[in-house]
Amino acid sequence: MFVRKKKKRSGTVSVVVTDKSGGKFRELKTVGVSSDADEIGRLEVKACQWIDEYTGQQRLDFDESAKALQEARNTIARIERTLQNMSQVILGHINDSIGFGAIEDSILHHLIIARVCQPQSKVATVEYLKSCFDEDVRLHSIYRYMDKLYNTQRERVHQISVGHTMRILGGRIGIVFYDVTTLYFESAPQPDDVLRQAGFSKDGKTAESQIVLGLLVSEDGYPMSYSIFNGSQYEGRTMIPIIDDFVQRFRLTDFIVVADSGLMSTKNVELLESAGYRYILGARIRNESADIKDWILAVDKTDENIVECRRNNGKRLIVSCLEAMAKKNSRNRDKGVERLRKAYAKGTLTKENVNRRGYNKFLDISRDITVNINEEKIAEDSLWDGLKGYITNTDLPGEEVISQYHGLWVVERAFRIGKGTLEMRPVFHFTKKRIEAHICICFVAYKVYKELERVIRGLDMKMSVDKVLEIAKTITTLRIRLPNGMAYTETLYTTPQQEAIKPLLEALEQDILG
Repeated sequence: MFVRKKKKRSGTVSVVVTDKSGGKFRELKTVGVSSDADEIGRLEVKACQWIDEYTGQQRLDFDESAKALQEARNTIARIERTLQNMSQVILGHINDSIGFGAIEDSILHHLIIARVCQPQSKVATVEYLKSCFDEDVRLHSIYRYMDKLYNTQRERVHQISVGHTMRILGGRIGIVFYDVTTLYFESAPQPDDVLRQAGFSKDGKTAESQIVLGLLVSEDGYPMSYSIFNGSQYEGRTMIPIIDDFVQRFRLTDFIVVADSGLMSTKNVELLESAGYRYILGARIRNESADIKDWILAVDKTDENIVECRRNNGKRLIVSCLEAMAKKNSRNRDKGVERLRKAYAKGTLTKENVNRRGYNKFLDISRDITVNINEEKIAEDSLWDGLKGYITNTDLPGEEVISQYHGLWVVERAFRIGKGTLEMRPVFHFTKKRIEAHICICFVAYKVYKELERVIRGLDMKMSVDKVLEIAKTITTLRIRLPNGMAYTETLYTTPQQEAIKPLLEALEQDILG
């Protein structure tokens, strides 16, 4: 519907409201006829008012629309940068709340955030920091920083981490969990390499060199301290040096050390005792003396039954029975025996049955070897189903000893996050300084990860750290240069998921985390 001016032969102009539909024009109303230009203008206005009044149709003000469009274009032209930096904002606040912001080195700050958000090679990290966060970090600066990190800032990193953990735990670290893992390399060791060596790999990487990482964490899995050892180091010899060093540096006294049975050796127990440490260790009950084993096997295997005996040296051996674990032990053994029965159904061991890995490929077997499955050993093994032992010199009730020991899962989870989410391994560095710096960066990154997890849990957001960061990466921030030269930033929340993490951002900005 529009206003049409029709010029007549007489020289007058007719102002008509016209509608076009179905390809045909239809005159709806003749507003008036005039030969005077001013009058014709007034008739056009009257015709437009008629359209507005009787049809409700809004007239297009082309001048105003063009003006608004130009303003929009001018605003877009003033956008200097679009950033997906909300994950950087979140982790930066967390990093500072822990206290790592006191280390006035921007490279460490960038490397920590990149390790949590997008763990990659150092070359890819430089590109990531620039494209997503608009941070100019030079590759050679990163390498130079890594060469000095371990010697100059590692101790301060530990001090800040322990101080923060003590604050959130109420000023006291009552229990520490210790465990070890291995980290493998993609590069071969040099003949004079004292750190990267072959050893027993917990990742099944038998062909690669490795290092051994020992980690000490507090209740709830907050990292306290770590040390690295050469790849051939027996894990049982790593625990005491880390604990001694930790105690001396932070003057800790009242705490309990918890470690699994792989670290329970006679020597370790003696050293723990001589140093006056309280401990809870997994016991190797099948290696006990004959009389102790007879006592254990005579235990009533009622579900959740707990018994204990005190040895001559004052240590307590606690044994628990779990029906669920007994079923699992039995099920796993049945599967293994069934595989053996199928593999050796003929009762002979041939060359094809020999492990072909390593140097076994050079073996020649001239005759088949007769084998049989020992049913008595299977029966003996079943007697231990569901039994688990613990050694302690504490006075804690048996139930609490077992409960504290089961807290070791927090160290295992720390290793899973470190190796998986933070991609701590494989390690691509080969000099001792950079290997140590890489582990230090990953240690700090895990501390930041754990603190963000604590904050999310405190806000009752029902989301994981990985989910929050995944959403944060989709949030866009615009940086706009205003006509007066000042910069203005605007963060866009365009989806329900993005809106869902706003409470976290508001809490971080207001610094109300505690």
